Amino acid sequence: MTATMTGPAGRMQIARGLISLRERCGLTQTQVAERAGVSKATVSRYEAWQDRARIRWATVKALADACDASADERDALVKVARSQSEGWWVGNSAVPEWMDPLVSFEQEAAYEHVYANNVVPGLLQTRAYATAIHKATELRTPSEKVERLVEARMQRQGILDRGAALHLWVILDEAVLRRIVGDDTVMAGQLDHLYEMAHRPNIDIQLLPFTAGAHAAGSGHFVILGRDDERSPLNSMAVVYIEMRRKGLYLDDADAVSSYKLSFDYLRSQAVDATASLRLLGTLRQEFSS
Repeated sequence: MTATMTGPAGRMQIARGLISLRERCGLTQTQVAERAGVSKATVSRYEAWQDRARIRWATVKALADACDASADERDALVKVARSQSEGWWVGNSAVPEWMDPLVSFEQEAAYEHVYANNVVPGLLQTRAYATAIHKATELRTPSEKVERLVEARMQRQGILDRGAALHLWVILDEAVLRRIVGDDTVMAGQLDHLYEMAHRPNIDIQLLPFTAGAHAAGSGHFVILGRDDERSPLNSMAVVYIEMRRKGLYLDDADAVSSYKLSFDYLRSQAVDATASLRLLGTLRQEFSS
């Protein structure tokens, strides 16, 4: 029986799949454990994607069979368990452990929706902007480590250039562009970069001006990552990431995800459209060069 270090995205797919199968046939975790010949703790662990223990594909197969999964359903989950491998970020000291799931989800997601109310999202930061951010937040950190952190952020941005490119949709609060990070030169370069990236077919950027008043975000910065597969629901995924000081909160409960998706839909309607956003970016860019 082999075991693999299945990444968070793969573990979530396996967990949600097993939960769906178990609930469909009306079994408890204890009943599944008895059918599969494993402990209840094992069933619970495989249904909890944030557990970092190794995944055994034979156990995934046994649990799926215990839930009367079809051959296609079982094989799909086993394939995930057998094919997952560690990415460049695993064990990389420049990528905090609490960000491991985020980067993993980005590798598997088809889309990423971001509302930012404080700083430009990492996927759209220039090197100079990222350096200024890390110098401000990583207090008393040697410059060499800051450079490693910045390099990891730049490497993470490669997800936007992959073959099946991630579709990134970002709503930027006007406060993000009014907050001077680094200096005017850094900000001018960052705004130029945003303007350029907004022209990519897989990137949408909208600005939420101060004049929009109160809005749907409520709690602030959040990220929604997902992949929808109507033909094979078990291949779908959806998770919300909320970044805090040196930790990240991940929500995959269906109600929580739906709530954030609804908020993002309202934010899209409250923000100015893509064309007007480009005009505003150009205007702000001139302010930093004057």
